[in-house]
Amino acid sequence: MQQIIEGIKKGDIRSIARFISWVENDIPSYEPILAQLTFHPTPIIGVTGPPGAGKSTLINALVGNLLSQNKRVAIVAVDPSSPFNKGALMGDRLRMSEHYLHPNLFIRSMASRGSLGGLAPKIFEVCDVLRAANFDYIIIETVGVGQSEVEIAALADTTVLVLVPEAGDDIQTIKSGVMEIADIFVLNKSDREGAAVFEKNLIALSHQYASHDWENPVVKTVASQHIGLEELTAKIHLHQQLTNKGDKKLMLLTQKALLLIKALRTKDISIPHLSEEIAEQANNSDFNLYRFIQKFKLDSV
Repeated sequence: MQQIIEGIKKGDIRSIARFISWVENDIPSYEPILAQLTFHPTPIIGVTGPPGAGKSTLINALVGNLLSQNKRVAIVAVDPSSPFNKGALMGDRLRMSEHYLHPNLFIRSMASRGSLGGLAPKIFEVCDVLRAANFDYIIIETVGVGQSEVEIAALADTTVLVLVPEAGDDIQTIKSGVMEIADIFVLNKSDREGAAVFEKNLIALSHQYASHDWENPVVKTVASQHIGLEELTAKIHLHQQLTNKGDKKLMLLTQKALLLIKALRTKDISIPHLSEEIAEQANNSDFNLYRFIQKFKLDSV
């Protein structure tokens, strides 16, 4: 146990990867180890947005920018789960292979395992492990599932929402979900037709959700050509310097606590066992799912 702790503190990649596997697989000894770690205030950057927006390409370019500044960066890429083995479908993100072997970069893929919020169930603990390893930046890429993808706001210090001009008029349909949780809007693939109109709409939304000390900037990028990355990096640094995020920060911490409580209360529920129980009863003519789940109801808090 002590060897793992020392390895994490020193930033040893093998120790970090091994312990993250313990966390993901609920190995009993992981919680005492977490309790002995010291967590550094490493900024966590959440990158979210719909599928096809170019999140992985953008992160690859952003990471290249940070590595050129001799920064240590950790990436957690949350992938859709296989419905059969619950593993991450995209593996270790071949699209980020440009920097894969760089000594200052750590990449970990995690399966969402059916989570509807765009994150993986153990993402909070994994990020704390990476904070204990004293990286300069932690970047989280979410699955990209639309309006329900708001959990990232409870985790990230800065949330980057990546959109593309093709969203067009659909901006009105998505703003009630993920638009509110963004700190920075990125208009990727901004060399495409319709980018100017879409940029104008994003700026209007920025005015709508502006606070007294921050108005979401709209950064135009073409990630595949490394265009706009310097401006994006500068905006992230600027947002990190905000000392008081007010009510939003309190709301995010509350949301994080709620998610951790949910995970704790469902920890003893086995999905395979639950599936077997449902399979046994589902064919009964009087089967009622709401009656079935009553046995899981907590009588007290």
